[in-house]
Amino acid sequence: MSTAPSSPSSPPPAPELFTWEFATDPYPAYAWLREHAPVHKATLPSGVEAWLVTRYADARQALADQRLSKNPAHHDEPAHAKGKTGIPGERKAELMTHLLNIDPPDHTRLRRLVSKAFTPRRVAEFAPRVQELTDRLIDDIISKQHSVEKGSADLIHEFAFPLPIYAICDLLGVPAEDQDDFRDWAGMMIRHGGGPRGGVARSVKKMRGYLLELIHKKREEPGEDLISGLIRASDHGEHLTENEAAAMAFILLFAGFETTVNLIGNGVYALLRNPEQRAVLQDSLAAGETGLLETGIEELLRYDGPVELATWRFATEALSIGGQDIPAGDPVLVVLAAADRDPARFAEPDTLDLARRDNQHLGYGHGIHYCLGAPLARLEGQTALATLLTRLPDLRLGADPTELRWRGGLIMRGLRTLPVEFSASHKIARN
Repeated sequence: MSTAPSSPSSPPPAPELFTWEFATDPYPAYAWLREHAPVHKATLPSGVEAWLVTRYADARQALADQRLSKNPAHHDEPAHAKGKTGIPGERKAELMTHLLNIDPPDHTRLRRLVSKAFTPRRVAEFAPRVQELTDRLIDDIISKQHSVEKGSADLIHEFAFPLPIYAICDLLGVPAEDQDDFRDWAGMMIRHGGGPRGGVARSVKKMRGYLLELIHKKREEPGEDLISGLIRASDHGEHLTENEAAAMAFILLFAGFETTVNLIGNGVYALLRNPEQRAVLQDSLAAGETGLLETGIEELLRYDGPVELATWRFATEALSIGGQDIPAGDPVLVVLAAADRDPARFAEPDTLDLARRDNQHLGYGHGIHYCLGAPLARLEGQTALATLLTRLPDLRLGADPTELRWRGGLIMRGLRTLPVEFSASHKIARN
């Protein structure tokens, strides 16, 4: 028995969200949502219900709307008490008082204090150290090759992951002998449930204990590092409390490493999948130019950025977004990955164009919660990509794209592994 064809005006069925297939390529599903349900109530894998905002104009409005609080206390469900929103383990570890969980006036005070320590000048002065770390990791990759013909590596675990961990540890002032502990704790956090049960919460707790001890030491023997800067920072006689300093160091570490892991991993993957764009960038770098690298990083942030959804927001009162009524107490998640491919804002949004100029992407947010660490992430991303493409110019994928897996997790978007191959004849940079 035949069935009547569907009406030409009826939309296709809603896509299934948050599956492994969705994680591999969420962009078709986001295109459907933008067109048919731009502010969509979804049940998340944790069981929490939240509104997903997918159009660029709505997303930009929501990111700056102060009726959407960052404080989980405004959630009208008990889920926040069970750790189902926010960073796993941060509540039990008493690390909640950071910029991602608070609103003005506390947010204004803390951001002003932190900005006194985390300055553009400090980031700029850190550039040679980032270059040194980048070269050292590439040296390690080259020197471990056993074949004289072909080299191989997992670019996530051997490069994209350790680079921002060691960089942020250096910036914070974590002694070199303790940095491998941080790498282990961060590795547990980035696995998003892929490790032993309770492993993330234990790692967060260990990190907090270590940071409190380090803050004590820096009070007695301050240096030129960021934690010493946080301790010294004052405004009209106000200082960060010990818990605030620990929470800020924690979130700078957490936000500062995972976003950069994904920026490098997703960025290299996108370039390997778009050889024409990669070739133009390599030619530009070979000519000593930096303009295409700078616009290219912004395009990679837009095209397949490290943060898929902005961190949690909660309606403090009934409001409307994109014509959809949102009750007070409901969680709202702005889908940056969907907004940054909105054809109403970006020409040919599914095309990677490293020279794109009109590129006001939302990859680092918008409004008062715009990412404080964006300059550091840009520095690390530009240094990593430029050095990789210059020192390993014939870099290529070492696996079929269909074999690659993306990490589970609601907020971040990044590959579990990125196998690559290259000629084994490249030289190490160290003397």
